[in-house]
Amino acid sequence: MSGHSGSHNSYNPPFIFALAELRDRLQWKAFVFPDTSTGSYIVVLIHNPQAQLSFAKAGDDKWTWLPPHYLHEDCMYKDGILYAVNTKGEIHAFDLSGPVVTVKTIITAPEHYDCDSRYIVQAPWGSLLLVFRIVHDHDLEYEYWKTTETKICEIDALWNKIELTNCLRDHVLFLGHNLSLCLSADEYPALKANCSYFTDDNFLWTVGYKNNHRDVGILKLNDKSREEFVSPQLWSNCPAPMWITPDLRKINAMGSMSQQL
Repeated sequence: MSGHSGSHNSYNPPFIFALAELRDRLQWKAFVFPDTSTGSYIVVLIHNPQAQLSFAKAGDDKWTWLPPHYLHEDCMYKDGILYAVNTKGEIHAFDLSGPVVTVKTIITAPEHYDCDSRYIVQAPWGSLLLVFRIVHDHDLEYEYWKTTETKICEIDALWNKIELTNCLRDHVLFLGHNLSLCLSADEYPALKANCSYFTDDNFLWTVGYKNNHRDVGILKLNDKSREEFVSPQLWSNCPAPMWITPDLRKINAMGSMSQQL
């Protein structure tokens, strides 16, 4: 694995790994987004070195690399545009709709927090949310990592206004090693409004500390209080836990098919 990225060359020789280990070292996150313009799908990878981006559309025979930006932590796709946030709080917009990919930095968060992860989330009411996940309580020696706070910057649809908020009213966040979501608690009564549901999303925990205490829970946005989501701790700690959103229509269709068989 080379250390080369779109912004600089590595002066160190490439690292050599067995294929099974290379997969863990190279791939960080994978996203599958619906592509409404074609009625198909697009897959986006955040991968090493330097947490860069690559994508592939249905039918492609190779990945398309997206330099020069790096150190990305989360992304979302909408109307042909891939939005990605990096460790600096910068949001980059990659236009994937044409034959040539173009990119521009559309906003930089006015404040940078001492946080573990950053997320970019589409809010149902049209705004974009830049979410900072803050860890004040941690100890690497004892493999302990605990999320204590979530800060949210709400960005209006015109990219003109950034406002810090701790109130999502009747909505909830889902954060972790997966697509970031903002859902309505009115539509899902089992969810607790104005809360952040989170799972592990730390690179060290993914590739190194695979048998440690997991950072999973529910955080209330108004008073920062936390409650456990899984108790006792998960018996299987690898791979990192993820949120999965099932398509109930397809589940019903598969159930009918299995009954016929």
